[in-house]
Amino acid sequence: MSNARATHLSRRGILAAGGALGLGAVLAACGDEDAKSGGAGAGADTSKAAATPPAGPWSFKDDRGQTAKADKVPTGIVAFTGVAAALHDYGVEVKGVFGPTTTKDGKADVQAGDMDVTKVTVLGNEWGQFNIEKYAALAPDLLVTTMFDSAGTLWYVPEESKEKILAVGAPTVGISVFDIQLDQPLQRMLELAKTLGADTASAKVTAAKKAFEDAAARLRAATKAKPDVRVLVGSASQDIFYVSGSNLSIDLEYFKALGVNFVEPAADVLKASGGWYESLSWENVDKYQADVIMMDNRTSAIQPADITEATWKQLPAVKAGQVIARNPEPILSYDKCTPLLTSLAEAIEKAKKVG
Repeated sequence: MSNARATHLSRRGILAAGGALGLGAVLAACGDEDAKSGGAGAGADTSKAAATPPAGPWSFKDDRGQTAKADKVPTGIVAFTGVAAALHDYGVEVKGVFGPTTTKDGKADVQAGDMDVTKVTVLGNEWGQFNIEKYAALAPDLLVTTMFDSAGTLWYVPEESKEKILAVGAPTVGISVFDIQLDQPLQRMLELAKTLGADTASAKVTAAKKAFEDAAARLRAATKAKPDVRVLVGSASQDIFYVSGSNLSIDLEYFKALGVNFVEPAADVLKASGGWYESLSWENVDKYQADVIMMDNRTSAIQPADITEATWKQLPAVKAGQVIARNPEPILSYDKCTPLLTSLAEAIEKAKKVG
């Protein structure tokens, strides 16, 4: 995406429908936010289920092709919230997180998964927030996040303070979630967790992976039985309804490969957002007809129950109650991704043709 194009995207647009839109040029366009402080918790979880780091030197080649190295297996891990939640599912705990972690009422954000947010130091809860002093105080020996572009831009690591963050000295790992199918970053996160001491051959992990595969088979069967059920993917803001394209996002690419019939903007329309989404006014929200609507469930988006626009309420899928949740930033553990497949499969199985 060109810088000229990126400057026309709002901060809300960056976090909108197609996925998390972490394009390098877009991130640069948003570099005017201060690296504010976040909240703090007590420290990493030390439950009995925690992974046991193996002895000896450690290394991991990430999706930038860069190899992170350390004299011993990292235990002072700092990660993007969703990454920390995935590692938690494998028994690997982190000391600090950055990204949406708690809601305004202090509860765990959807991206925190099952992680106890009171037991980690929150370096920043919103876009542009990353408290470098708190980060350094944690004596981190690894920073992990995702990447939403092909340039290797570390998601939620503010561009304006990136050099200072890297200067703390912890090696970094980036897991790509850009223009690939969901099963690939899932496997990569599992591989990373294994190097950090997770027992990836345990009965729990094996069962979780089997459940994911079964859910994928169910979705494939559902789309085969009802190939004419049309699915639209959206995200709501106060003034704009974002309609996602099915390319670039890991979940949508995977669902499409399993046969989901997406209703989506044409490629030339998607160009304005780098291929991610089309922006519609609420007056034009009925531009596309669908039988099932998947809506962004992140806290950055307005949730379906809170949408008051009459045009939304008149959509056939909305009137039929055929609206389900979607997390454009899936927590990359098999345990957390299985419900995404199951929910969509069930919606297609039960869907009535209304669009």
